[in-house]
Amino acid sequence: MLDGSLVELATIAGTVLGLWIGARSLVDAVVRAARRFGVSELTIGLTIVAMGTSTPELVVSIDAAFAGLGDVAVSNVIGSNVYNVAFILGVVSLVRVVPVERSLVHRDGVALVLATFAGLAALRDGVVTRPEGLALALGFAAYTVYLLRDERGDPSIVTEYPDSRVTETLADHARFRGRDAVLLVGGLALVLVSGHFMVEAATSLARDAGISEWVIGGTIVAAGTSTPELAVSLVAMRQGHVGMSVGNVVGSNVFNVLGIMGVAAALRPLSVSGAAAETGAWLAAVTVLMVAALWTGRRLSRIEGALFAVSEGLRWVLGLLRIFG
Repeated sequence: MLDGSLVELATIAGTVLGLWIGARSLVDAVVRAARRFGVSELTIGLTIVAMGTSTPELVVSIDAAFAGLGDVAVSNVIGSNVYNVAFILGVVSLVRVVPVERSLVHRDGVALVLATFAGLAALRDGVVTRPEGLALALGFAAYTVYLLRDERGDPSIVTEYPDSRVTETLADHARFRGRDAVLLVGGLALVLVSGHFMVEAATSLARDAGISEWVIGGTIVAAGTSTPELAVSLVAMRQGHVGMSVGNVVGSNVFNVLGIMGVAAALRPLSVSGAAAETGAWLAAVTVLMVAALWTGRRLSRIEGALFAVSEGLRWVLGLLRIFG
C-alpha cells in the first residue's frame, strides 16, 4: 500500500512538470498562429484552446454516459466548471491583476451565464434527455459560429499586457512554421496525457483514503481534468496573454456545459441524483459573482481572486466533512 502510494505521488509530481512544459509549448505556438492568421488571442482562447484543454472532461463524461453513470458525467462537468471559475481564475488573479476587454465581459460573460443556466435548467427534473442534450450541443455550435463571425467583423481586439514577451511585428506574422504546428500539437498532447495520469493517480489515492465516488467525481476528478486549463491559463498570464488566459477558462466552461454535457446526453440520457442540484446551485452562484465582478470593474483584483479561490477550498472541505464528519 505504501509503495503504491509513493508511486502515485511520484506520478503526480511528474505530471505537474509535463503540464507546465506542454502548456508553455502550446501557448507560444497558439500566440504565433493567432498573429499569423490575424485572429485575436481571445477568440483562439475561447475556441481552439478551450476545446483542446477540455478534452479530458469530454472523454470522462462520454465514457461515464456510455456506462450509465449519469452522476459521474454531470458531476465532472459541474465540478470542473466551479473549479475553473473559482480556483483557476482566482489563482491567475493572484499572479497578476486580471484586466479584461469589454467584449469578454459583455459578450462572453453573458454567454457563460446563459449557458450555465441552460445546463442547470436541463437538470431540473433529474434527467438530461436526448432532445435537451441536442439543444445544448446546438447552442454551443451557434455560439462558436457567432464568435468566428464577430471576429471577422472586428479582429482588432487587443487582450495582452504591453510587456508581453511576444511583440506584434511583421516577423511574428511570418514566424508560424511547421515546427510551431508540431509544438502546438505536441504541447496539447503532453498537457492532456499529463492531466490523464494525474487524474488516475489522484483518484487512486482518494479511493485508498476511503473517499466516495461522488466526491471524487465532483472534486478530485473535476480538478484533475481541469489541470490543462490551469496550466495553460497560468502560463499565458505570466507571459502577458490575458485574452488567452481568461478566454480559455470562459470558453472551457461554455464548452463543458453545452458541448460536453449536451453530446453526452444526446448519446445516452443522463440521470442524476439530488446532489447535482446542490452543486449546480454553487456553480450558478460563483459564475454570476465572477461575471458581476468583471462587469463592474472590468478586472479581477487579487483580493477578489483570493476570495474565489478560498470558496473552492471551502467546497472541498464541505464535501469531505460529509464523509468524515
